[in-house]
Amino acid sequence: MTSYIVKKGEHYYPSDEMKKIAWIKDEKIYNQANKNPVKFWEGLAKEGIEWKSEWKKAYVEKLPYFEWFKGGKLNFSINCLDRWIKDKGNKIALIWVPEPVKEKTIKLTYKELYDKVCRFANVLKKQGVKKGDVVSIYLPMIPEALISMLACTRIGAIHSVVFSAFSADALKARIEDGKAKILVTSDGYYRKGEKEDLLAKAKQGARGTTVKKIIVVNRVGKKVSGSKFLDFNSELKKADNKYEPEIMNSEDILFVLYTSGTTGTPKGIIHDTGGYAVHAYWTTKYNFNLREKDIMWCTADVGWITGHTYAFYGPLLNGSTTLIYEGGPDFPDPGIWWKIIQDNNVNVLYTAPTAIRMFMKVDEKYIKKYKLDSLKILGTVGEPIDEDAWNWYLNKIGGGRCPIIDTWWQTETGGALINALPGIGPFIPTIAGKSFPGIKHIIVNEKGKEVKQGKIGELVQVSPFAPGMLHGIYKNPKRYLKTYWKRFKKYYDTSDGAYIDKQGNIRITGRTDDVMKVAGHRISTAELENAIASDKRVGECAIVPIPDKIKGEVPILFVVLKKGEGSVELEKQLIKHVDKKLGPTSRPSKIYFVKDLPKTRSGKIMRRILKALLIKEEPKGLMTLVNPKVVEEIKNILKSKI
Repeated sequence: MTSYIVKKGEHYYPSDEMKKIAWIKDEKIYNQANKNPVKFWEGLAKEGIEWKSEWKKAYVEKLPYFEWFKGGKLNFSINCLDRWIKDKGNKIALIWVPEPVKEKTIKLTYKELYDKVCRFANVLKKQGVKKGDVVSIYLPMIPEALISMLACTRIGAIHSVVFSAFSADALKARIEDGKAKILVTSDGYYRKGEKEDLLAKAKQGARGTTVKKIIVVNRVGKKVSGSKFLDFNSELKKADNKYEPEIMNSEDILFVLYTSGTTGTPKGIIHDTGGYAVHAYWTTKYNFNLREKDIMWCTADVGWITGHTYAFYGPLLNGSTTLIYEGGPDFPDPGIWWKIIQDNNVNVLYTAPTAIRMFMKVDEKYIKKYKLDSLKILGTVGEPIDEDAWNWYLNKIGGGRCPIIDTWWQTETGGALINALPGIGPFIPTIAGKSFPGIKHIIVNEKGKEVKQGKIGELVQVSPFAPGMLHGIYKNPKRYLKTYWKRFKKYYDTSDGAYIDKQGNIRITGRTDDVMKVAGHRISTAELENAIASDKRVGECAIVPIPDKIKGEVPILFVVLKKGEGSVELEKQLIKHVDKKLGPTSRPSKIYFVKDLPKTRSGKIMRRILKALLIKEEPKGLMTLVNPKVVEEIKNILKSKI
């Protein structure tokens, strides 16, 4: 079996076999790109993307705004579909695995996907959708989600995708902010063998808004009637299969994606057309070493930026094959993911540490049952991965032979910004890697002054800013300025803490509001969480700092055990474990044993919700959670311990 990594000392590096197939294998690319980042990205834009006409100026900056490939003209759907039709028309573009095991996997070729996208563009046009209009998409992981999104890009309409597990209120807030004319949804979807009623939430969310028509995908066989509703497939069959794409300016809005803010009020993050296309194309190609015949499975839901960029757009921009799955990771049993990888010969698996930690808790027989030798690249996203989970992922899923590409990025950045490249490495547990070529990050203190190597500080991005970066908050320029540019003026504020090691690799230490100051010592929550997670009894954990009159702040720890119940004795043992790993300064003041932690679907643990519960404030932003019921459960645990 081919091994793509080799261990040298404590770290892993690409093997000769990986270097043979790697797009990038020479570290010189970093220096070459950093000498003139604008010229570097210009070259990538010309090579990777099809333009109707080239830009007049590659990069224009007038902070807090900046534009890439200004004056350039293109259409995004041409780059995902049309340009591949002649030579790759019969190549599989999308593999869709439904949850019910009796249903067949659907495979759409580039020609078939093109046909459906053109037809749905005509459906939208018939309903009055035109360039610049917002279309809300409230769909589960089914092919119609991709068809709807690409149809919008063909028209020049702005798509606003809303995660299908979000509440009706969350949907309404996003529809109202974008003033969407059309809502595309489904009658339901399958989740753990049950039919989820999505349409009821869609109706409630659209009530009293700007939505004129609701286009419904028939997924679970529910009858839909009323003049406001259209059947997706019926309309598709009636529509013409040709649609001349709208040629857009590079700086025109491609989509808006809402992300929760610190207040819980969603922010409509704007991504433009040309810059995002270039960023998505090259980060997919280089980070995952994606080759023409490779099949990539990014497990993220399309409701998140990871689903946009790496489940859908990145692979299609590269003319490759992407796989999506409707169901959860443990139904009908915890072996379903590994069966999907075996059955479809998946080469790239990109998932969240949350999912990895979930699989660590289950019997290994569910993994050993399947062959995973098609895998070449493993990726992680969503939050820093602890060492225990990293090693488990490497050995149990990758067979000790696949590099782990630990990516750092945000909804705001559009695509990955920091990680090791497969042909260069090194691959180090808990270390993300270097900034992607042509992008530069530095670590600064609270006053914006660069700190010494090895010192924890604030992670900021330096001009010229990455092509995939956000271009504002929809209809809210004041919030854009305040959130990302107020503190450091000339730097993009990531609100993440980090440090850079001697080799120039970046370690993310967590959100800066997750850096505690305990008795004058700065302690990162990621550092402490990693120490706790190294205890084999711990499945997941989250550290939350709360005010303390003597120490300034003290860490409170929430722990999900792999099995069994928490106890006073176990609490003492875990505290001793922290003392041994990090010293008594980092010692948790209190440990709460819980069944689950509040998370978004992408796997991000919402520590600010835990903090609100601890300081007896009403938590905000529950609509963004995949498991909102857990908040009440934790609240009851906290009450019982007082």
